[in-house]
Amino acid sequence: MIPRVTISKEASEVVSQLKTRFGDLMFHQSGGCCDGSQPMCFEKGDFKVGSSDVCLGTIDGCEFWMSKDQFEYWQYTQLHIHLSAGRGSSFSLEIPMGLRFMTHSRLFTAEELPNLEPVNFLVD
Repeated sequence: MIPRVTISKEASEVVSQLKTRFGDLMFHQSGGCCDGSQPMCFEKGDFKVGSSDVCLGTIDGCEFWMSKDQFEYWQYTQLHIHLSAGRGSSFSLEIPMGLRFMTHSRLFTAEELPNLEPVNFLVD
């Protein structure tokens, strides 16, 4: 199966550091507003997901969520999480490190579409 979300080596190293400090983590792809549209990393359970969210899969053992509405636009893209130097304007755990997670995306090919990992919808 082809993953819907992947992570760079550098971003994975930061996730490992954050796990050592905070324990289990989760990601939520922000849809905009005051925090831009960056992936946000939280201690698992600190961001409340519900029936309006969908889990795209996991990166480094961390669930990766986004809103269903946003998924409607991004369902044909693979997200790749990487790092950028500089402080983001969010509550994501990496921000005090002077880093921020960023999302790059690419369209899936026609050959890949039938082989995508399924998404998980939370049922309240």
